[in-house]
Amino acid sequence: MSVNATTSASGGLVVHWAGRYDWLVTLLTLGRERRFREKLLAPARLVAGESVLDIGCGTGTLALLAKARGAGRVAGIDASAEMIARARKKAARSSADVAFQVAFAQALPFPDASFDVVLSTVMLHHLPRAAREEAAREARRVLKPGGRFLAVDFVKSSGKGLLAHFHAHGRVDPRDLIALVTQAGLSVAESGWAGAWDLQFVVGLRA
Repeated sequence: MSVNATTSASGGLVVHWAGRYDWLVTLLTLGRERRFREKLLAPARLVAGESVLDIGCGTGTLALLAKARGAGRVAGIDASAEMIARARKKAARSSADVAFQVAFAQALPFPDASFDVVLSTVMLHHLPRAAREEAAREARRVLKPGGRFLAVDFVKSSGKGLLAHFHAHGRVDPRDLIALVTQAGLSVAESGWAGAWDLQFVVGLRA
């Protein structure tokens, strides 16, 4: 195991290399990270003023984009203290009111029905199946009635290259991603290609 990544108690991979993470994303997106993040966020169909939680937020770029898009209360959690520290610095630099804290997706530190939208992008594949299921149930728990859970992740494919090398572990079957949402007690409103690489999205609604 790399010194820049550890295994959590749930068996999930926790990535700590915050500085190099941003560099890698810039490299993989050919300097178009904002456009890439916008594609990931689009299926959430954010409405101005909605409260948003980004689970597995990494260095905070997506949560900050949601805030810039007019979201109301925005929070982000990640299991890595290094990622959260970098996210907080980004928020401070942009004077964005986004609250970042260290926490696990399987045990969200928020009351029931706290958010209109919960995001999980390119994170679930780091978790073993049981932990993914716990994270999805937690996402449903903190959603308000009528709220939306957006899950975006790499799916199994024959893809090769640099991106495939970094995300070969834990890829999910598209059907598994849909099942994950429905088994958590959410109804699938939309699913499909996320607009980049072999990423798929599912939007689940809390009735």
